[in-house]
Order: sequence, then C-alpha cells, then structure tokens
Amino acid sequence: MTVRAASSVLVGRQREIATLRDALGRARDGEPATVLVGGEAGVGKTRLLEEFSAGATAGGARVLVGQCLELGEAGLPFAPFAAALRAVLRADGAEVFAGYEAEFARLLPELGRVPAGLAAPSVRPLTDAPRGYLFDLVAELFQRLADARPLLLIIEDLHWADRSTRDLIGFLVRAARPGRLLLVCTYRTDELQRGHPLRPFLAELDRARGVERVELGRLDRDGTGAILADLLGGEPAPRAVDDIHDRTQGNPFFIEELAVAGSPLGCAALPETLRDLLLARVDRLPEPAQRVLRIAAAGGTRFAHGLLAEVAGLPEAELEDALRAAVAAQLVVADHDGDYEFRHALVREAVHDELLPGEHARLHARFAAAIEAQPHLVVAGRAPAEIAHHWHAAHDHPRALVAARVAACAAADRYAYAEQRRLLERALELWELVPDAADLLGMDHLALLEQTLDAAVTAGDFSRAITLTRAGLAEVDADAEPLRAARLLDQRGRLMALLGKSDGRRELDEAYRLAAGGPFGVERVRLLADVAAHLVKIDPEQAARVAAEASTDAEALGEELVLLPTRIALLCHQQQGDRLAELGRAETVAQAAGDTAALVLVKVFQSDVLCELGRYAESAQAAEVGLAEARRVGIGRSTGAYLLSNRAEALIALGRWDEAEKVCAEAARIDLSGVTGLHWLQLGAGLRLARAHPGADEMVDRALAFLGRPYLWPNHRLPLHELAIEAALAADDKIEAVRAARVAVADDSLSHLPREGWPVLSAGARTAARVGDGELAAAVAALAADLPTRHPAARAHAAQVSALLAADDEALPAWREAVRAWRTDGQPYPLGRALLALAEAAAAAGERDEVSAAVTEAAEIARLLGATPLAETAATLARRVGLRGTGTGGAGADLLTSREREVLRLVAEGHSNSRIAERLFISPKTASVHVSRIIAKLDVTNRGEAAALAHRLGLLAEPAAPR
Repeated sequence: MTVRAASSVLVGRQREIATLRDALGRARDGEPATVLVGGEAGVGKTRLLEEFSAGATAGGARVLVGQCLELGEAGLPFAPFAAALRAVLRADGAEVFAGYEAEFARLLPELGRVPAGLAAPSVRPLTDAPRGYLFDLVAELFQRLADARPLLLIIEDLHWADRSTRDLIGFLVRAARPGRLLLVCTYRTDELQRGHPLRPFLAELDRARGVERVELGRLDRDGTGAILADLLGGEPAPRAVDDIHDRTQGNPFFIEELAVAGSPLGCAALPETLRDLLLARVDRLPEPAQRVLRIAAAGGTRFAHGLLAEVAGLPEAELEDALRAAVAAQLVVADHDGDYEFRHALVREAVHDELLPGEHARLHARFAAAIEAQPHLVVAGRAPAEIAHHWHAAHDHPRALVAARVAACAAADRYAYAEQRRLLERALELWELVPDAADLLGMDHLALLEQTLDAAVTAGDFSRAITLTRAGLAEVDADAEPLRAARLLDQRGRLMALLGKSDGRRELDEAYRLAAGGPFGVERVRLLADVAAHLVKIDPEQAARVAAEASTDAEALGEELVLLPTRIALLCHQQQGDRLAELGRAETVAQAAGDTAALVLVKVFQSDVLCELGRYAESAQAAEVGLAEARRVGIGRSTGAYLLSNRAEALIALGRWDEAEKVCAEAARIDLSGVTGLHWLQLGAGLRLARAHPGADEMVDRALAFLGRPYLWPNHRLPLHELAIEAALAADDKIEAVRAARVAVADDSLSHLPREGWPVLSAGARTAARVGDGELAAAVAALAADLPTRHPAARAHAAQVSALLAADDEALPAWREAVRAWRTDGQPYPLGRALLALAEAAAAAGERDEVSAAVTEAAEIARLLGATPLAETAATLARRVGLRGTGTGGAGADLLTSREREVLRLVAEGHSNSRIAERLFISPKTASVHVSRIIAKLDVTNRGEAAALAHRLGLLAEPAAPR
C-alpha cells in the first residue's frame, strides 16, 4: 500500500476555523482583530492556517506570512515582518513603501537606499524614538494594504520571537490597530517553560481589545482514523486506528510519522527521525532528571509519586528536583492528585526503548514487587494488571504466569473480557516456559485454553476463538470427556457460521451426539440447550426436538432457567403466536433472575420484532436500553453488537439518518468480528448510497465481499443481494443491475423470508422496469404472487412491486396505492421514491396538480434526509415537466416552449433534423439548436431518451389552457 507522506485533509478543526473566519469577518468590517493560536508541536497549527489562508485568499483577502527563527533573543530582529514585507516588495515593487524605502531598509536591506551600516540593526540598534517612527511606518503600510483589500498577517512560531518582534506585534495590537487587518500568531505551548519571555507577553495581549486565544488540542480517535484513511488511501482497520491513536494520543504529526514508517498494525518501532526528535529535549535535562525519567518510563505513561519514590529509592529532595526539571522542560505534567504523566506517550516510549536490557528487567521487577507489597500505590482495581505487566516485562516467567491468571480473573470481574482474553493468551504463551505451570495455576492446560476460548467468544474475538477450538479439540479425549468435547464442538459450529466458513451443522450434529450420550446433569442440559439455539437458523425442526429433550431434563433437575436463552431464540423464529408477549415474559424472568446476558438477548430479539412490525420508534428504544445493559457487562462486541445494527435499522426507517450514521460509526470503531459486523455494514453502505457519500463505493464493496464467503445465513445474504442491485442502479450500470437481480431472485431462501425477500423483489422490479427486461419482471411477479405480506413494510413493498410492473394505463392508480402503503408504514425514504414514481405516472396522465404535490413532498423528504440523489431526481423531474415554485428546480425549471414541443413531437415520431426543418419551415441548423436545447432541458443524453421520456411524462400533449 502506498502511504502519502502528509495528510491532505484538515480533521477536527471546525470550531477553530469558525473562530478564525469570524475574526476575519470583523476585520473586513473595519474592526482590528488578533487571534493567538497555541498548541503543542505537531498538533496542526500550520495546517490549520494553511486551510484558513486558502479560504481567505479565495474570499478576496491578501495573506502575508512571516516566521520567527529559532535563534533566541539575540537572533535576527523583526525576522517575521521582514519575510512578510519581502513578499510585499516582490508583489508590489518598491513604490509600495511610498518614498520611505530608506526607513524600511532597516527591515529589508535589499531596498538598498541606506548605507549598509544602517541596514543592520544588530550593528546599530534603533533608539526608542526612531523605532517608534519605524513602527508607525509599518502600521501605515499595513493600513494602505488593508484599504485595498482585507489583510491577513500570519506570524508563526511566536515562541521563538525576539524582543523587537514582540514589541512591534504589541504596537500593532494595542496602539496602531490598523483597520481591516487580522493578525494571527502561532506558538507552541510546550515550549513555554517558566520564565519564557512569551508568557508575560501573551498575558499582556490578552488584556487588549479584539484579542482571542485558540488552543489546538489533540485529535480524538475519529480524527486519527480520518487522517490514517487519507494517508493510506482507504479505511484503516479499527484496531490499527486504536493502536496509532493510543501511541500518538491524537497528535497529527506523530500520526503521519508512524503511518509513513510502515503498516500501522505492525509499526512496533518508532522511526529513528521521530525518536531523535522526541529524545532531544530529554537529552538537555540534567543527568539526575534523565535517570528519574528512565525509571518513570518503566512505570508507564502515568505514574504516582509514591510508587516512583518507592522504586527509585532516592532521597525525597533529590527526586523532587529531578521531577521539577522534567516538569519545567514540559516533558512531564503534574495533576491535582499529586501524580504525574508524560506529556506525550511517545516520549515515554522513546525513553523506555533506550533502557539497557538488564536495566529494563530490573526496573520492571522493582515496580512489580513494589505494587505487590503496596497495591494502594496504583489506581484502585489496577494492581493485578500492573503486577502482571511488570513481571512479564521483567521476564520472570513463573511470577508472570501466576500474575496473568490472577489479573485475568480480576478483568472478568470487571466485565473486561477483551483484557481477560489477552491476559489468558499470555498465560498460554508462558505455559511451556514454566515446568510446574499446572501446579502453580491449579488447572490443566485444556482448562486454561477453555477459559481463554470463553473470554474470546464473549469479547467478540471470533477469529481467535475458532483457532482456540481447534487447539482444544486436538487436546481433548472425547471418549473420556464427551461433554467437554461437545462443548468445544458446539462453540466451533457456531463460530463457523459467524465467520461465514460453513453452517456449522457437522460440528453441531457431533456435539449433539456426544452430549446426548453424556452423563445426565445440568452441564448436559446446558449443552443441549445451546445446540438447539445454534441449530434454529439451520434446521428449526431439529432445533425444536433438541430443545424439547433439554426441557425434559431441565424439569427433572429443576433447572429450567438454563433454557431461557434457547427459548428466546426459538420463539423469535416462529411466525405464530404473540412473539412480543412471549418476549415480555422472558424479559421478566431474566430480570428476576439477574441474568443480564439473557436480558440483552431479549432486547436483541425484541428490537428486531418491533422493527419487523413497523414499530420503529419502539424498536430503536428497545435497542438503546439493551445496548446500555450490554456495555455494562462487557458484551458490546458479541451479543450487544446486534443491538447496534438493530438500532441503526430502526433509525434509518424513522428517517433519523444522522443518528443512524453515528451508530454505524460506533459499530465500525468496535471492529466487530465475522458476520456480526455485516448488518451494520450493509445498512451503512445503503445509507451512503442514498446520500451519495464519497465513501459509498468502498463501503458497498466491503459489504458485498461477504457474498464471497463459503456460507452466509439467508437473512444476511438477501439484504446483500438488494444492496448489489441498488449499487448497480445508482451507478447506472444496467448490465450489472440485471445480473445482480437475476442472482437475487434465484436465491432459494427468498420465498421463505418475506421480511428480507420483499426489498429484494422491489429492487428487482425496479431493475426490470428501468431496463425493460420482461423475463426478469415475470420472475419477480411470480415470486411476489406467493410471498406473504404480514406487516406494513411488506405490504408497501408488495404495492410498489405491483406499481413497478404495472402497464402504462394502470400505473397511476398502482402508484397511488404504493404511496398510501408507504405512508402507513412510515418510512420517509421509500415514500419519497414512490412519490417521484407517482409524479411520473401522473405527468403521463396529465394530472399536473398531482405531479406538483408529489414532487414537492419528495423534494422536502430528500432535504430532511440529506438524500442527495433523491433530491437531484426530484429537481430533474420538476425541470422536465416544467414545474415552478416546487423548491426543486429553481431558475432552471423552464417549460419547453411551444416550438420546442413541436420539435420534440417530431423527434418522437423519428424524424431527422432535416425533415423537422422541412415540416416546420425552419433551417436544419435551427432544428438542431432546438433539439440540443430539448436534450439539455430534459437532462437526457440523446434523442431516443428524449422521445421515450416525452412519452412517459406526457410532454407531447398540448399544454392546458391557463385558468
């Protein structure tokens, strides 16, 4: 993958840009304005001003830029002003200085109007009086430039400014105050150590009228992801974003450096250039302070004073002096609790990487021992994880093994299942390095592997989990421990389906065989119940039989609660009975038992059923409640993942698209594994298509790639067929649309899944109507005739399919019925599309008032949704039929003139331009001009399309007489 060296996008700076634009607006009105932009090195101050300057220039402002030099107080005076004035001299010539070239030569020696000695301020410094005169001349020059057009003066790196530069800036801000001038100065906040001359200067400027401060902070995770996407030329993996963001803490320069250094997921080492940059300030510290920083780096990015004192073993005064030097150098910051934190995580990483091997092991061992002895030295609840980390870093394998297991248990108690899985994985790695591992942990290797597998499944790390099932099955003795083997097979079967590798039936059948022959007890009941729940999507009848067997055993044991998740899954795959009432009863049982996992499962199916019933607001609410519970117990990446996509689906149906996009973005950040990440991806891709989002094609491709997997559950596969058709239609790729539609209608599962099947038939009918494919239309009609319509959305799709396939003389009443059905269902987007189809049918029938009302309503729906293609279609239709005042066509919605209608009528009859000229007694050239205008007004590409459209919209009829 080619990685761009620097990001071309400005991310997360909308508020700051708005502040700068407001300041420029005040300057345009004659009010002097100054903005001081602060931020740490690399945070994006220059990039912000580049973006702002480009906009200011486009808006007619003049931009001058000057940069302070890193030469200190004894450096070149007025350096940034000299650079700005040099640009003025090049652009306007010496005459711009209005005869004061000799005076300005003190700033620009190249003016050459004064003796060389006078042009060197360092040799002959200005006295206060001449300097004040020079300041007045500079202010007057800026005023003259600003009188011509607004002036933006940018002074960068003010932390390096010399005294003279600061004085001139102070004069311009407090005394001269030229009108129509916006002065913007940048500075590094991490350079402003105690005693820095800029600190009191900024305080003085803050008291002046018209001065604003803007502090640029680091980017959040989404900002990091946006920069990486731009650098990499595509969406980065969520885990890559997490890794880069954790290491860079949102500093754009560091993000770029790490991305360019190599693959974000594999970029373990800091680039040498970045390492040298980070360590330069450390190297300037006194040696005792550097030594303390090395100790602190072993403790982590954040460290407590007490813990550092314990590990360092230094006298308190010596330790405080070292920390004071690090704080003054802006390498470490202190918080209100008396603890410390490296100002940037990469500084800690660079210092830590400099430790010698023996020093590294020794320091980490001291940290581990100190925390074991005094757990209160770290944040409450973090001691187990900290101890495990330090013993592992110290390469003390026996202690690291035990500590990892203890920390994993502590993580599970906090529902931190991903952390638990990582710690248990570490224990598995250490097992072979510790001869008495089984004795130390009190369990065999398979038990540790099973715990790791359970943690991986709960955390949603399915790819790793399926690998662990393979390892477990290779180790277990199925004859001696059938239930243990059955548990592994059951998990593997479900994971195979979740990852799209197979339906898992072979593994589930074998799991049932082993469980059925296993010893009677609660574990056997639980296994049979799980097998039944996993079979329900593959073979509902077999699932019911296994569930009945488990139920009989559960009643005999008095353990009916074990069956709750299975009963929830079974009832939601049946169409008879009151599913919501049954789910309500299950919810009550789960709440009474304190079974949060079952409660979350109830909310998954409850939100799904409500959405199918067309009760979209209730569905969104149920999903939101379930999400809160899922997050509370740490199952947001497993069971809770379905609630994210269910909520997004309901929000899309409600027309709350901005909220739905945020939910999809949250799902993307979680980086869901296997097909748990498909539903939101399919929804998000459809949403982006409907909004003509620039990233729509990429997301569509990612979603459709799932069709290449060996197996997908039908309720996941059918929506992808619909997406493939809609994507092809959006791209006006008729061949691909027909191919995708034929594949979709040939899917055997379509006739058994009306909820997913009807949208596919709608898309297929739309394709058949668009391309005039009678064979495809007949296939769709045949399937539609037998597909049930139990709920509002299904009935609306059925009406829409009928309208799409209707004959011309039946189209208008058919589309009226489709619009009524979509109003009943309540989804605004399909209603908008149906309204436009109704408008076309009404236009063909000459029902002009109905056309206007339908187009106007559709245009308003498109505006509220941000559905750009729908809005454009409404505008085009309005223009074609000559509507005015609909809010869609604007000034371009011109009616065809009577002459153009005559020409169009002859075009529709198949006449050439020469024949049209003869019939209308005009020249062929004039006929050609008329035809070109007609094609442009109707927004078509050729004469044939113009003729077809004219017939469809009734444009060949004589216009009605005015009323």
